[in-house]
Amino acid sequence: MKRERTIVAVAILLISLATTVAPEQLAAQKPYEPNWNSLKNIRTPQWLRDGKFGVYTHWGVYSVPAQGPNATWYAYNVYTKPDGPERKYHEANYGPLEKFGYKDFIPMFNGSKFNAEEWADLFERSGARFAGPVAEHHDGFSMWDTKYSEWNAAKMGPKRDVVGELSKAIKKHGLKFVTAFHHAENWFYFPTWDKRYDCGDPKYSGLYGPIHEKGALPDKAFLDKWKGKIIEVIDKYDPDFIWFDFGLELITDSYKQEMLAYYYNNAIAHHKDVVVSYKGNHLPPGAGLLDLELGQEADLTYYEWITDTSIDDGQGWGYVKGLGFKSVDNLIDNLVDRVSKNGYLLLNVGPKPDGTIPEEAKERLLAMGRWLKINGDAIYGTTSWVTSGEGPSKLERGGGFNEKNDMKYTGQDIRFTIKDNNLFATVLDWPGEKVVIKSLAANGNTWAGLYPSEISSITMLGDGKELKWEMTKEGLVIDCPKTKPCDYAYVFKIVRKRPF
Repeated sequence: MKRERTIVAVAILLISLATTVAPEQLAAQKPYEPNWNSLKNIRTPQWLRDGKFGVYTHWGVYSVPAQGPNATWYAYNVYTKPDGPERKYHEANYGPLEKFGYKDFIPMFNGSKFNAEEWADLFERSGARFAGPVAEHHDGFSMWDTKYSEWNAAKMGPKRDVVGELSKAIKKHGLKFVTAFHHAENWFYFPTWDKRYDCGDPKYSGLYGPIHEKGALPDKAFLDKWKGKIIEVIDKYDPDFIWFDFGLELITDSYKQEMLAYYYNNAIAHHKDVVVSYKGNHLPPGAGLLDLELGQEADLTYYEWITDTSIDDGQGWGYVKGLGFKSVDNLIDNLVDRVSKNGYLLLNVGPKPDGTIPEEAKERLLAMGRWLKINGDAIYGTTSWVTSGEGPSKLERGGGFNEKNDMKYTGQDIRFTIKDNNLFATVLDWPGEKVVIKSLAANGNTWAGLYPSEISSITMLGDGKELKWEMTKEGLVIDCPKTKPCDYAYVFKIVRKRPF
């Protein structure tokens, strides 16, 4: 009896403690401290592991001149390369740089047709599971209503809180919200030490960055503002994903640590999972997710990664007049390839200065959505397998800046993903009457093989009818459907009698 009374008393005490601790007290418990030992314990959110594919936008003042090859570096090239094509274009169309600087494009950046709901609807229909804008690029122009600078889209140009409107619209469509930051590079993007131009005038420092000697390191005021802007976006718009460009190497450890601890602890307080991506070695492994710009890994990796690439066929990033676009076939093949190798894709779109998304980009996004509607089971919620795939078409190296837009995958190029007891073999071009999957040969020479007795059924997504198959020494041979259920890439669903 005494033992039972003790158990009851302890239970009552625990219930009392649970009910008397206020929610704000629970939220105040901060498991992440601003040091790398603590911050290296971040786990990739399950929503990203399941979602795989996202879209983001480069839309800003640089969309007005819309000159390439990289629209977002137009101003840097104009101010720092007096004999370059951008300076020649600028002076031919707008006059001498001494009289017409980058700031003078802002009234032309009117966003008169910007519609956050239309953007969000398009992103959802593309099959993306996360989306959002570049919140601030190197140019110092903030795309939200910020207290840190009057040079922002809420007060100038569109006179709209672009980040705020997209936050609401994207979340309403059930997508996770992304904000991208490039503003660390504002420190060197404009030559503020050059008094010949407006960037060297202190009254424009809110846009062009603080005036300093060439080669100087960022000062405390710049670092405080860098961190403050990010925390302001966290507090106002609650992003699920913060993406960082190059430039974090300019930010001291303590500022990065304080920013990350704030973001991760804020997420815990709001009972959500978030992710931060970085490039190069700008964060220690484990403190965020590695991003490979315009790249992908050559083989399966045992770490997760994401790549940011653009829907255009160059490196325009922002809208560039006359720039071409990647084919739908290329976009889908590379999505499949990345997912098979333990990667994720963040695809960029560059809207026009009036806020409309180019028709060519819309067409490609919608085509990707149609493909994913049929074949999404091979992408969403899957994991990589023991091998990423097989076939003759291979990248020479993995990493960033290794995209080969002219690579043509064949009907022998196959990529694998798994989910539950399903092995998805995606063939990157129509294989003809039969496909041979060599990796699945149960001949004792491969560790990825399947025995015939393990296979329950084989179908093609979008067709659904059981297909004839046989296991040979060469591999698993499958008879293809008579008609194609879709375009671009084709998924065989191999059902195993027990989970992988």
